[in-house]
Order: sequence, then structure tokens, then C-alpha cells
Amino acid sequence: MIGVLVVLAITAASVVITIQRTTQRFVQPVSDMTSDLSTQVARILHPTPTILPDPVTIINQIRPLARLETIQYTVEKVVTAEIGQGAFAALLGDRLLFVGHGYVTAGVDLQNLGSQDFVFENDILKVKLPNAEIFDATLDNDKSYVYDRRTGLLTHGDINLETTARQAAEDLIRQAALDDGILAQAQANAETFIESLLNKLGYSQVLFIHPEK
Repeated sequence: MIGVLVVLAITAASVVITIQRTTQRFVQPVSDMTSDLSTQVARILHPTPTILPDPVTIINQIRPLARLETIQYTVEKVVTAEIGQGAFAALLGDRLLFVGHGYVTAGVDLQNLGSQDFVFENDILKVKLPNAEIFDATLDNDKSYVYDRRTGLLTHGDINLETTARQAAEDLIRQAALDDGILAQAQANAETFIESLLNKLGYSQVLFIHPEK
């Protein structure tokens, strides 16, 4: 009797093990399928966002800059202004030497930028950027002065001569900055600044297009 019970016990254990292994073979694929289905459902309910930059929103970031000043020159010019320097200069002449110290500021005016000036294609943002221009060319009155003035024996001098010298100094300071390439430097600085701003907004490639002068 004991031998029969042992045989039955071993047989039962074998049957249980066989059933467990068979169950595992069927349950595992179902479990894997359920896991995959859960992952797919999760992706549908919580999709990974795709970022598509919209060039139109850039206007709101750039427009507040309006006149983007990107460079300033400090220039000093010496101007000679004179009147009545003919044969009677010693009597009626007027001559002064004026030292003009001033500043020339240049940059790009962004006020008129519109959505049509931004084109995004082939992962490249093309920006139609205005040409650089001079915003101000002014004298520093605290540093500008009349170095020397000589008037004739019979005159107190022309009251407008210093004003004329100042106006000429401003024009010369402006021209000196232009001759030194201030506009090209202002344009390059503006592009560097704006490209950095656009990179931070998500545009890794930026191409600047300039209108014909």
C-alpha cells in the first residue's frame, strides 16, 4: 500500500510540474502581449511631443529691440573754420581751431520686420535682415572745445563761426566712421546677436538675407 501511495504521489507531482510548465508557456506570451499593449496605450495617451518652431512667434521676441544698436565709435576731429582771410585778414579776419569729440552709433532697425521676413525651410531659418545704418553722430559738448581763435583788429569775430565749425565736425566724425567700416561691423554684430537669440528659440541653422542697397 505504501508503495502505491508513493507512486501516486510521484505521478501527481509530475502532472503538476507538467501543468505548471505548460501554463507558463501559454501565460508568458499573453503577459508579453499585455505588456506591449500597455506600452502602446501609454504612448497613445501620453505621446512624446514633437517641437515644430513657428517663425511668426519670433517677431514678438525681436520687435521690442526696435533699433538694435550694435556698435559705437568714438571719434575726434580737428576743424579749422575761417572767414575774411583775404588781403585784410589782419583787420577783418576771423579764424578758429575747433576740436570735436563725438560718438557715432550704428545698428539695425528691426521695427519693420514682419512674418514675411522669416522663412523656415529644410531646417534652415532664413531671415531678411535690414541693412545696418547710422543712428546718431553727435558731438560730446563736454569734451569738444575751441582750441584757438584769432580775430582781426577791427572785428569781434563772426558769432556763427563756432556753430559752423561744430556742424562740420559732426559731418567729419560721421564720415570718418563710415570710412572705417562702421556699417559692416554693425551688420556683423547684429547678425551675431540675433543668431544667438534664434538659437535659444530652437533654430540651430540661421541664414541672413540682405535687401539690395
